[in-house]
Amino acid sequence: MLLLAKSKEINILESKLTHKSPVLHRLARFVTEEAVCLMFNIQPEDIYVVECWRYIVYVHAKSVSKFVSYADFPPIVGVAPPSKVDIIKWRRRWRRQHEPSARKQAPIWWAKFLQQELWHTFSPPMLNNWDELLNSIEFAFNEATLKQLRTSYESTAKSKI
Repeated sequence: MLLLAKSKEINILESKLTHKSPVLHRLARFVTEEAVCLMFNIQPEDIYVVECWRYIVYVHAKSVSKFVSYADFPPIVGVAPPSKVDIIKWRRRWRRQHEPSARKQAPIWWAKFLQQELWHTFSPPMLNNWDELLNSIEFAFNEATLKQLRTSYESTAKSKI
């Protein structure tokens, strides 16, 4: 009996992030294509380019052409953790929201982004890094959202360990 092994294709995508300034913004380390997709509710293949300028990010995608603040992007694991200066920039950005209820918290899509990124974590040390990140930004979410993120973290930790 002959068994045919299915070939596993690895899809390597070219990054659509480009840095147009020799000076990087301190929050540029958090800019990801996945965050752009959730921010504008688009697919990764719809993104043409994400240009990181000195003080602003330009997103050009199918039906989207917008300038976005660096403070709109959530923190990620794998880069330097958020500092107090980063937290101040996020809070200042959130205060400018039009809805009074959203002025002290991160945008709703941040929780969805963090859950998606958490599910892509494969190693216990990375899970520990996620736990530290969630602890450092717990101020950004209301109790229900924070509980949802904690539950997601615990279920991921149980399934991956």
